[in-house]
Amino acid sequence: MTGESPGTIASVAEGQLVYSTDGGTRRRRNDESRSAPHSAQALPDDGIVRIFKEKGGRGGKTVTIVRGLPAGDLDRLAAELKRRCGAGGAVKSGAVEIQGDHREQAAEFLRRQGYRVKLAGG
Repeated sequence: MTGESPGTIASVAEGQLVYSTDGGTRRRRNDESRSAPHSAQALPDDGIVRIFKEKGGRGGKTVTIVRGLPAGDLDRLAAELKRRCGAGGAVKSGAVEIQGDHREQAAEFLRRQGYRVKLAGG
């Protein structure tokens, strides 16, 4: 693929390295399928709130993920968890994400709120 104008894609084969000549940025073609380990898995709807610790796809940063909360409580609980943990976070894909490893604090708070809690993952 020589002689192409700047900004062209050099390799498009499945799973091979893809790059652009205008920015020098390289990435794998299948990056969108490389999400965090538990984000694609469906959790059972058994009334148990599961708290995960994840690092994958976040540049080495640890994030506490809380899944299994009722949809109506997500925003309120996310705000309270962020305040109690002294950390930032967000509600994404029906889960609360808190920056840092705050599994124990989150579990204690949610148990006091009447939720059944299970620490899951790393």
